[in-house]
Amino acid sequence: MRDNMIPRRTFLRWSLGWPLALPMASSTLLHAADRREDQREETLTKGRPTSADSLSDAIVMKHENLFFVAQPDGDVPITDSHGLGLYYHDCRYVNGYEMKFFGKKPVALSASSVQGAVGVFTLTNPRIELPNGTVLDQEEIGITSRRLVDNELPALRDRLVFQNFTLRTIEVSIALDIRSAFEDVFAVRGLLSKQFGWLHPPSWDDDRLRFSYDGKDGIARTLTVHYDPAPRRRSGTKAEFVVSLDPRGRQQVDLTLVIEESTDRPVPPRTPDPSALRVLEADLEQDTQAWMRQVAKVSSNGSSLGELMGRSFRGLRILRSHLREETYFAAGVPWFATLFGRDSLITAWQMLAYRPQIAEQTLRLLAKYQGTREDAWCDEEPGKILHELRIGEMANINAIPHTPFYGTVDATPLFLMLMAEHAAWTGSLHIFEALRPHVERALSWMDQHGIRHGNGYLTYVSRAKNKVINKGWKDSGDAIVNADGGLAKPPIALVEVQGYAYAAKIGMAGLFEQAGDSHRGANLREEARRLRERFNRDFWMEQQECYALALQGDGKPVTVVSSNPGQALWTGIADPDKAERTIRRLMADDMFSGWGVRTLSSQARGYNPIGYHLGTVWPHDNSIIAAGCRRYGSDDSALRIFQGLFDAAFHFREHQLPEVFCGFGREEYDIPINYPVACHPQAWASGAIPFLLTTLLGVAPDAFAKRLRIVRPLLPKVLDRLDLRNLEVGQAIVDLHFQRGEQGIHVDVIKVEGELDIQVDKGNQG
Repeated sequence: MRDNMIPRRTFLRWSLGWPLALPMASSTLLHAADRREDQREETLTKGRPTSADSLSDAIVMKHENLFFVAQPDGDVPITDSHGLGLYYHDCRYVNGYEMKFFGKKPVALSASSVQGAVGVFTLTNPRIELPNGTVLDQEEIGITSRRLVDNELPALRDRLVFQNFTLRTIEVSIALDIRSAFEDVFAVRGLLSKQFGWLHPPSWDDDRLRFSYDGKDGIARTLTVHYDPAPRRRSGTKAEFVVSLDPRGRQQVDLTLVIEESTDRPVPPRTPDPSALRVLEADLEQDTQAWMRQVAKVSSNGSSLGELMGRSFRGLRILRSHLREETYFAAGVPWFATLFGRDSLITAWQMLAYRPQIAEQTLRLLAKYQGTREDAWCDEEPGKILHELRIGEMANINAIPHTPFYGTVDATPLFLMLMAEHAAWTGSLHIFEALRPHVERALSWMDQHGIRHGNGYLTYVSRAKNKVINKGWKDSGDAIVNADGGLAKPPIALVEVQGYAYAAKIGMAGLFEQAGDSHRGANLREEARRLRERFNRDFWMEQQECYALALQGDGKPVTVVSSNPGQALWTGIADPDKAERTIRRLMADDMFSGWGVRTLSSQARGYNPIGYHLGTVWPHDNSIIAAGCRRYGSDDSALRIFQGLFDAAFHFREHQLPEVFCGFGREEYDIPINYPVACHPQAWASGAIPFLLTTLLGVAPDAFAKRLRIVRPLLPKVLDRLDLRNLEVGQAIVDLHFQRGEQGIHVDVIKVEGELDIQVDKGNQG
């Protein structure tokens, strides 16, 4: 059952499938304005997304709104300061889950995620002296843990299979220890530590272990652990089993960890069906196959590119989530497994060539939450598109402003940009017409916001007393730094955001003209032209041969070399000569690590290759920069960026690009270095390789004219031919074949269903 929509800015619980009005929290919980501001400042100004320990080797299983994150041995350590566990509706229901084999940890052999919702952990025994004096040599017992996250129940299902590889009978002693503290995700991240409700002591109900928590939001949350067979002994939260294994024999133990949320206390326990495991796995496999059939196909004759594309699409299927009937990509597991404005919009853009329908659903969903009033607590303003939506206890009692939170300066123009690009792919104005009032409000917000700060640019000001809260995609508190390493002074106008504003107005001009309003279209084009003219005057740094990261409160540029100008190039706002010099600067050794373009030059005083936004490499950032390079004719630079990320991907778990990795140079290290708490899978990182590929292939839709242009097609150096099938342009579907030859890349049309004119512009291919 899909979750119901949360009415904006009201205390309504949607997780149960029906809305329930909740009373306003008491004054001691809602806090006075100054206390709320202190909390908001504390929550939003960290230099990294979490204070939790590394997640770089974590195994992730996700099914809709339920996900489980574990170590490679399947354990969730019974310790503090990690982000592993079982999460549902912004609450961590399991923060400890350990298995002991005769009192010792089993030895991990392998771990993998299957269909995204199933994790398979293969383990064996260490050397053990048995109670009868005999010795169990290492690797004589095989242990397989097959875990499935079931969003429908919701529950975590675990089947443990023990296999005896010896020719003697062995009695195996197993202990399973589970813990739950029902922490809000913001508490797990170390951003806010307060627990508002009442945590009950764990208890046993017959052979069921039960954890319960009465939230201050009126929600009773429970976790009930069902065992099959029943434990032989129970001690605290530990269940102990003795499994008798015949020679070469096997036995299994099933656990089901059932989550329940209710406003009725107590919550009656539900008994799960252990036999449902295989049916659920089959359903998940069918769902995966259906998703893979829906996306456009890329085949490259056995090249490893096909593997990376498949991994990307599967990562995005895992992150696919629903609110009512609308589908969107959640930003990333575990910290950002929810609706984000910019992340969901950019990922939908990256996937337009492969699955354009999600862009439409994302636009409709974000329009429903568009700002309607002034509210300083959550940064809401009329016409503004949200930044982040949360639904946990802290959000429900207004302890955090994410209900939703509107603290972003870029989601609104990105909303308009995606609408225009979606129309270019579909050749339809139906979304534009359906959401036209939202378009008008978004354009008004952009205009009034620029006027408000007196500089004509999209600018943000922190309301925090002492710290900067950044509202672009580099939103950590220390991300926007001056040449001396100090923080930029607000109000801040980011370079890429002005590009977004320019592209939004150009895109909307085209849609108004298509709708017959040529006067409105002409006005928007003139506004965009004037913005472009000012931008190229005010943001250009002649000495650095690059655009500034931002303009700050005193009108002075933030004179560091950063990756942000590359995103501005993507929008077309740059003058050609300045774009050419900017690209050269971005591809210099201090910016290009060998794996990708760094967020900040290694020559900058604020550079930190492990800093979240101060020198790391972000795959999505690089995919957009590559599109900017292609736009201004620098094909070699786009190819270098693709090759760097392509090579990097094979060094990460399951060849999946993470949210971010460290900025250490390729000449110093043979492998890219993990950023310790990066999300994986992460939406716009999963979309990076697919978007890079369509960028290189040069596909440029004009579905209103029933036309597809292939502009200066390129192939990555790793392959000589490629097929792109089931590409949707308007009402037509086309299959294309790209082949490297002596005269460049040759394009053949294999098949066209529907009316579509295909034009190939080879230009000056390298």
